[in-house]
Amino acid sequence: MVAAVEPGSIGEELGFQPGDRLLRINGVAPRDLIDLQILQGEEELVLEVEDPSGELHVLEIEKDADDGLGLAFSEALFDGLRQCNNHCPFCFIDQQPPGHRASLYLKDDDYRLSFLYGSYITLTNLTAADWQRIEDQRLSPLYVSVHATEPGLRSRLLLNPRAGLLIEQLGWFAERRLQIHAQVVVCPGLNDGDALERTLCDLAGFGRGDWPALLSAAVVPVGLTRFRPPDDALRPVDGAAAAAVIDRVEALQERFRGDLGSRFAWLSDEWYLIAGRPLPPRAAYEDLPQRENGVGSIRGFLEELDRVTEQLPPRIDRPRRLSWVVGQLVAAALEPVIERFNRVEGLTLLLHGLPSPYWGQDQVVTGLLTGSDLEQGLAGRDLGEALLLPRVMLREGADVFLDDTPLETIRAALPVPVRLIGGAADLVAACLGVDGGDA
Repeated sequence: MVAAVEPGSIGEELGFQPGDRLLRINGVAPRDLIDLQILQGEEELVLEVEDPSGELHVLEIEKDADDGLGLAFSEALFDGLRQCNNHCPFCFIDQQPPGHRASLYLKDDDYRLSFLYGSYITLTNLTAADWQRIEDQRLSPLYVSVHATEPGLRSRLLLNPRAGLLIEQLGWFAERRLQIHAQVVVCPGLNDGDALERTLCDLAGFGRGDWPALLSAAVVPVGLTRFRPPDDALRPVDGAAAAAVIDRVEALQERFRGDLGSRFAWLSDEWYLIAGRPLPPRAAYEDLPQRENGVGSIRGFLEELDRVTEQLPPRIDRPRRLSWVVGQLVAAALEPVIERFNRVEGLTLLLHGLPSPYWGQDQVVTGLLTGSDLEQGLAGRDLGEALLLPRVMLREGADVFLDDTPLETIRAALPVPVRLIGGAADLVAACLGVDGGDA
């Protein structure tokens, strides 16, 4: 279904409207945005369209091969989401309370979304036709949750015998010159220590050559909530466990840098924050291949902030007193930011690092804070004249938190206006009183 039509596009010239359904292109029904992109690349198109009233239309057009139709769709997948067939005891989807919006309980394991948006998949639910399509359409890179490379251990972690085929699958990618970014979710006592070292070394074996099959590996800590089913085998990452993982992986990074010319495997920021250690310098993250997975995201933000605050004024005309809310886990790393802003005469920026009673976690990243966490954690605090709220807390495209609390509920509950901020530039604009943010 068409959700929007780009002004001045071919789609607008043809009369497309939101609510129309694009059924076929040159007789082929696209399965998803990938098919659509390929099919619309032809210079001569026959489009079969159904309007909201159910009437069918056939449109014939000629265009340049590079021209798109200018249509945005309500879903990326037109034939439904491919869901996960594993039963990982640490699955975050299973660690949520019931009764919220249905999308929170979808176990995405769809290789097409991995290609389009970088979501992680396990490769355990692919059919022969899926493998053939990946090869034919060169769907690369994909993002793969590995967790362990030893077949028996990976099968136990995913509770799926097909999980043990990973090494053969990585070989398949290597033979076809297709590429992967990997992640390892570390569960203390299960896949850390020697098992983690074996996993990263096995993956690095596919990271050699002029066209490596493995481009990078992220190591992230398991996240456990108070809603998880009872499981004595799982325990959260504490400071000692985090320190042990850091020491192990940093030693491997030096080895990989000598063998591969890259550190190859990176630790997400949470490891350093949990261990109480300083984040690595920016250069240690190279080109930030796993930033969207929380690897170097704070360091990247601080680098961006350095760039946009080079010309901070010594003072502002009207005094401003603002508050900024983040997850408690990241608050200490952001203290230098607060100090920098508070050196501007007339500006006071207060940082509130909150835990998450909702998830049952004291040390939590900003994106997991819920509406109820904000209501509870900000009650009675000095919020200044406005609260700066990171957009990462809200659902993409909708002003609602992970616990289904609408943003308007939080705005009504707080005694000050709320302004949404994205990156470092938004933070600077809000602090200096520059228009353009969401109030």
